[in-house]
Amino acid sequence: MRHLTWRHFWSLLLPLLAVLAGTLFLWFKAVPTLGPDPRTWAFQLTGEESISAQARGLLQWAIGWLRPLPNTAPDAAVAHVDLVPFGINTELEQEVEPAKRARSLEMIAEAGFAWIRQPFPWYDIEIHGKGDFEDRRHDPVRSAWDKYDNIVSLAESYDLQIIARLGAPPAWSRHDGTDRGAFGPPDRVADFADFAAAVVEHYRGRIRYYQVWNEPNVYPEWGNQPVDPEAYTALLCQTYDRIKAVDPDAVVISGAMAQTMELGTWNPTYQGNNLMDTIFLQRMYAAGARDCFDVMAVNDYMLWSGPTDRRVSQREINFSRPAWLRDVMVANGDAAKPIWISEMNSNASPEGIEERYGRVTLEQQARWAPLAFERIQREWPWAGVTTVWFFKKASDADRQDPSYYFRLVDPDFSPMPVYQSLADYLTTLEPTLYRGVHQETAWQLTYGGPWEAVPDTGTSLGAYARTSDAEGTVTIVWEGRALDLTPGPARGMLRVIQDGTAEERTIALNGAPVRLVSSLTRDLHHTTLAWVDGELSIDALEIR
Repeated sequence: MRHLTWRHFWSLLLPLLAVLAGTLFLWFKAVPTLGPDPRTWAFQLTGEESISAQARGLLQWAIGWLRPLPNTAPDAAVAHVDLVPFGINTELEQEVEPAKRARSLEMIAEAGFAWIRQPFPWYDIEIHGKGDFEDRRHDPVRSAWDKYDNIVSLAESYDLQIIARLGAPPAWSRHDGTDRGAFGPPDRVADFADFAAAVVEHYRGRIRYYQVWNEPNVYPEWGNQPVDPEAYTALLCQTYDRIKAVDPDAVVISGAMAQTMELGTWNPTYQGNNLMDTIFLQRMYAAGARDCFDVMAVNDYMLWSGPTDRRVSQREINFSRPAWLRDVMVANGDAAKPIWISEMNSNASPEGIEERYGRVTLEQQARWAPLAFERIQREWPWAGVTTVWFFKKASDADRQDPSYYFRLVDPDFSPMPVYQSLADYLTTLEPTLYRGVHQETAWQLTYGGPWEAVPDTGTSLGAYARTSDAEGTVTIVWEGRALDLTPGPARGMLRVIQDGTAEERTIALNGAPVRLVSSLTRDLHHTTLAWVDGELSIDALEIR
């Protein structure tokens, strides 16, 4: 056996140290806000807070750079990422009293959220049989729509948009009832597609975003049976067609991929017959899923490390996981579609409760949630709406289940620290653009004067904004070194006012991309574009 000499030792160690030094140099250059504290920047790279975990994590992070990294196409034009991205999961259908539903949405709106992801369970709407939307389970008999009509009306009154989560089949839709689990798919995909179409018809013009199933790659969300990407794709595609036939403006969101490393080996005695998210998604594409959804959904929990964990490995279940799903999308020619994060949070279960989802303190949970939102906005221009898991339970009956401790609010509406930290973050946030391509409809832009939306198939996503009015302005708060404008096709002239100073420039527009600002430090900047002559137009903005 060959002995390891000092020469061999250094020949192995020096390249690794060089990689570590080089990547750290590049990181510090790209993210100068890490600061001088080693513990701080180690957390920013690994998401770990103990010294031993940070040391191990830094080594894993450095080694990760020796492997091919996911291709996320950060400069692609992506649809459905222009919306206010802050949302929360609700279970309002479980609240018996309408007043509690109202109080829930009041607190959600007060905290600064713009979305709720709300189940519309099939078993609770088409209860007794196909086409039967009457609730006869209790006296008095009523329409099964009544409760959900109340939820939709309340959401409208608090200016909250709804992601309607469709799933949870009734027992009548399966020949064996619930023998394969409460969430197993129906015998006839058409029955589910018809249900989805009925929901869309009922709420057309009031709800635009519909999610087809939840976590189809894991038990028990596909029932007590092997998960099946091809079967889920068939269900997704048929449902997509039915939804679009009823409302062409509806946006269809895929079932959220759960974070898992398992390979789908079926074991009827094991409640964990799951299939790795990336494999499941690739098999969906192979089965024809590309034309069957508008938004890709994933779940992105902070299970064993924090939101700043940048270790990128297929064998790592951490907050960077969506990058691998994005890589699969890009490889399948789907870079123009976004990823929305359906569930995000960390678990603050107390001692004595099973540590199934990791365990953090209430202080860590409160600190990590805003950091998660911040990272998504800063680093993932292809990511859209993120909905925190979850607002509250209707009762404390699940206190012994670790899933209970993702909550933001107790059943009696007492807020947890994470609720207050998110409220502080969301209500004081200055909307800011970060690196990547952003559309003219981006929620962070502030328009002044009259502007109009112009459909144009020759633009990046089929439309641009324009003004020919002397009062026409747009203000951009952004962080980066350069700001580029892709205008519409018409000629015009604009004035650039940078960082609120007297320094102004005029720039001519002729339909070609133009650099507005450059050679700046990677700081926060305020840029105002003002009309001068012709047409001031915006197709897209790119931050570099």
